[in-house]
Amino acid sequence: MSKLFEFPGLAGIITGACLFVLPLSVLRLFILKADFYDMDAKGKAGTFDPRLANYLDIAKFVLGLASGSVVLLVGSTTFHEGGPHLLPTSYASPLYLLVISVICGIFFMMLETLDYEAYQHNPKSYTGFKYSRNIALGIGFLLCFLSGYAWLTVIATAHP
Repeated sequence: MSKLFEFPGLAGIITGACLFVLPLSVLRLFILKADFYDMDAKGKAGTFDPRLANYLDIAKFVLGLASGSVVLLVGSTTFHEGGPHLLPTSYASPLYLLVISVICGIFFMMLETLDYEAYQHNPKSYTGFKYSRNIALGIGFLLCFLSGYAWLTVIATAHP
C-alpha cells in the first residue's frame, strides 16, 4: 500500500480528479437542479450553433497548447545532448495535470457536440446531469491546464 503513495504524479492525478468532481458536485447539488435544460437561447432552434463553434475553437486552442507542451517537454529529454535522460520525478504531477486537461478537453468537445445533436432531435434529452457534466468538463479542462502550467513553472524555476 505504501508503494502506491510513492507513485510520482499521484498528487497531480488526485488534483485533476478533484478539479472535475468538485465543480460537477457543486453544479448538480446546488445550482443546476432542473430535470431538463434548453441549449438554444429562449428555445429558438439553432441559436446554440455559434456558441458551440466558439466553445470548440477555444477547446482546440487550449488542447493544442497542453498537448504540445507535454510533447515538447517529454520529447526534449529524448533528444538531450549526451543521450536520453529521465525527467525529474517532480515534473510528473504537473505533466499528469496537463494530460488530464487534454483528456477532459477531448471529452468536453465530444460530449458537448453529441448532446447538442441529440438535443436537436429531442429537446428533453439535455438533462441537468448532462449540463452539469459538460460545464464541469469545461471548467476542469481549463483548471487542469492552468494549474498544470503554474505547477510546472514553479518546479522549473525553483532554486536548488
